[in-house]
Amino acid sequence: MPPRRSKEEIVHICAQVAHEAMRAFKIGLGEDRLAPWSRVSADVRRSTIEGVRFRIANPDAPLSAQHDQWMAERIAAGWRKGKVKDVQKKTHPSLVPYEALSETERRKDALIASVVKSLAGPL
Repeated sequence: MPPRRSKEEIVHICAQVAHEAMRAFKIGLGEDRLAPWSRVSADVRRSTIEGVRFRIANPDAPLSAQHDQWMAERIAAGWRKGKVKDVQKKTHPSLVPYEALSETERRKDALIASVVKSLAGPL
């Protein structure tokens, strides 16, 4: 039997898998590509990790709450709504209420929730 992982190890594993799943999803959609987890910025890692921590702490939260958490985290990091995602200017078109997101954008929140549920289970 493999050794039991710490909660923090599980968070980091979930974050890496969620990022790579999002990367594959975006490639499938023909959207801008995300760098592999091993090459993303500390900001992207931190944001993904916080999203995973939120989902672990709130496994039954609606997907809209996952998006609200992401928006709050991004705004606190200095991001604002913009027509296009621009890392230098810290603008992102998805900094809008969940209800205003496209179905494709909503599926991104569902993807994060599914990865965490599948890998973390009840902690």
